[in-house]
Amino acid sequence: MITIENEYISADFAAKGAELQSLKSKKHNLEYMWSGNPEFWGKYSPVLFPVIGALKDGIYYFDGKEYQLPRHGFARDKTFKVEQLNQTEVLFTLNQDEETLKSYPFEFILQLHYKISGAELTCTCTVINPADKHLLFSYGNHPAFATPVTAGLKYNDYYLQFNNDSTLTYHKINNDLIDNETLTIVLENNILPLQHKLFYEDALVFKALKSDQISLRNTQNDHGIHYHFKDFPYFGIWAAKHADFVCLEAWCGIADGINHNQQLKDKEGIITLPPDDSWERSWSVTCF
Repeated sequence: MITIENEYISADFAAKGAELQSLKSKKHNLEYMWSGNPEFWGKYSPVLFPVIGALKDGIYYFDGKEYQLPRHGFARDKTFKVEQLNQTEVLFTLNQDEETLKSYPFEFILQLHYKISGAELTCTCTVINPADKHLLFSYGNHPAFATPVTAGLKYNDYYLQFNNDSTLTYHKINNDLIDNETLTIVLENNILPLQHKLFYEDALVFKALKSDQISLRNTQNDHGIHYHFKDFPYFGIWAAKHADFVCLEAWCGIADGINHNQQLKDKEGIITLPPDDSWERSWSVTCF
């Protein structure tokens, strides 16, 4: 386990998947991340690359060839190199290898830079194209936050507060693919109360959120998190059935739609990065 810390918070990571597995407040002695209980869902904060969600029939086509990729891609199951490490920062790097090239015919450099400052953890993702052809990819994050954080609270004591949305219009998921059908939730004071039944039919997937901050709070005390994200056009909110966590997932990319033609270049949200170019996005969590 790799740890970075300051006087306010500490964060632990696994080299496998460059995965954030613990985020603790030293001041309050609280753990904000999900426990990773495999009876419900054995991950904590997987990195989604080079695709997000499911591919239609599990396949895509590129340059006339058929390829297969698992749900959310392969980065979450690959061991990253620790390139830099000091007390408050760590840089993880992943490159293509013989195995990835069989399912994803691109050279790439994927870097995840985690840094803590005060009570905030920031993750900056950089994708570099070292090749002489365009790189097609998606990137997303998938952190699972504990609900409850403090003892004695229940799931229904928690709610999500959006900084700039009074209604939520989300797409239904049909056999792991994005349906054209949408549903709308009207919020009171921009608040979505958490209930396990919200996720009985899989994630809530948004294509037009106005918010760039979602706060996880509860009705019993003042402890929670602010989740900040910017320039992520898609968003997912999910929890495993009856599990005590909620995932807040900012995405640059999305699962295939039910009518997708399976061509990677036509995939909704796909990012096309020119040769010798780079791409960057950041998200952060502030603990309180």
